[in-house]
Amino acid sequence: MTVAYRAHAHELLSRLTRGRGAILMLHSVSPEPARAFDPNAGLRVTPDFLDQTLSLIRGEGYDIVSIEEVLGRLTGAARGRPFVAVTLDDGYRDNLRYALPIFQSHQAPFCVYVPTAFPCGSADLWWYALEGAISAATTLRVTMEGKRRTFPSANTAEKQRAWQTLYWWLRGLDEDRARSIVADLCKQAGFDTRTLPGSLLMSAEELLRIAADPLCTIGAHTVNHYALAKLDDDRCRREIVRSKLDLEAHLGRPVRHFSYPYGSKATAGPREFAMAAEAGFVTAVTTRKGMLFSAHAEHPMALPRLSLNGQLQDERMVKVLLSGAPFALLNGFRQVSVA
Repeated sequence: MTVAYRAHAHELLSRLTRGRGAILMLHSVSPEPARAFDPNAGLRVTPDFLDQTLSLIRGEGYDIVSIEEVLGRLTGAARGRPFVAVTLDDGYRDNLRYALPIFQSHQAPFCVYVPTAFPCGSADLWWYALEGAISAATTLRVTMEGKRRTFPSANTAEKQRAWQTLYWWLRGLDEDRARSIVADLCKQAGFDTRTLPGSLLMSAEELLRIAADPLCTIGAHTVNHYALAKLDDDRCRREIVRSKLDLEAHLGRPVRHFSYPYGSKATAGPREFAMAAEAGFVTAVTTRKGMLFSAHAEHPMALPRLSLNGQLQDERMVKVLLSGAPFALLNGFRQVSVA
């Protein structure tokens, strides 16, 4: 990203690589300052950065549109102005407290994708639980590939090394096993995971409050935030269909849009795309990196997004993202990837 900016690649290639528009992905929006050990910081941007980003988007000549408008923009015969849709995953409480007033001040629509277990208080936020366990512990022990391993965790450097090894190992495991291991690590560290949903996520009542704003669209994000590709057919289908039905019952209106948890090629593919379509969703978003082109109108269950990473809160990087240049190079100039 930095190399692309310094080489002006985003300016040179943007006419070829920008496409029709983009969908931005955020998670948490909070003024919470960075900590020495803060492995989930990439999920968090500041309210000031969100405010600056919305101003920049409009200043660069983009329309900010709702997720409802995306397909219409892609299928429209006239190219018109480029557009951006803004999405936030998981339903963090700070979306209501900090992000909503900023969207209101810009009159910018946005979509929040919510796993239905989260506002009910039964969320298993294993990535925050792992952070809490490593933060609280001086030593952690776990069996990996049949061998008992010890992870020192007495200082920041040790905690970061433990995180890097454990997090990416856990991402490759069966969902139930991974969450069981994290629960054991929390028990070792004396970290109470029951405090996490209430401190981080919107309640059912707060979800209704943010959903009442006309700028807000609520989308489904499964029930339990599982990596769908790891589940068998029946369980995967239940996660998708149940999330739609539960949200519709809670909100009292149709839920037409979906986000795949994790959303990478390894966690959501053709099977999951087909199931989302069968469930009746109009669009579904991944975390595959790329811009939106007219051809994406033929693949509405596999829309790419651009992540606004909390560790790259820099307006220059937003310009590079919106140019599409890094992703054209990354994807070999293929506009659509659904395999």
